[in-house]
Amino acid sequence: MIKKTVCEWIESLNDVTFWDSRFDHFARFGARFAGKPLAFNAAIVIIMSWIILGPLFGFSDTWQLVINTGTTVITFLMVFLIQHTQNRDNEVLQIKMNELIRVIEGANKVLLDVEELEEIELSALQNEYVELARLARDESIKKSTTT
Repeated sequence: MIKKTVCEWIESLNDVTFWDSRFDHFARFGARFAGKPLAFNAAIVIIMSWIILGPLFGFSDTWQLVINTGTTVITFLMVFLIQHTQNRDNEVLQIKMNELIRVIEGANKVLLDVEELEEIELSALQNEYVELARLARDESIKKSTTT
């Protein structure tokens, strides 16, 4: 029984999907926690403790190094967690938008994968929509002046 569990665990080390899923859950939990008042209050308590301990340690280089290292490490790790959750949220939003484009009659289906286009193609599409908006405004003005 134990051998089987250990073997399964060793096999799971090679399972990229498993680790992606674990990281996804961890990143979402971390990002949600970091956005709560409790996390902010904990940071305030840590900083206030550090400030209070300053005179005790004579405002030494080590005292400064502790806070600098701690904040650098936390910031470095949070960048990855936040970027992961932002990428995931963007992908989810893109899928939802694609579904709306897909089901709306007359919608421009070319836009379904617009995020995959090159800059020059995006610029051309942007110019096309700017022109459509200008024409719509001109038509609206024309209608309002004739009535």
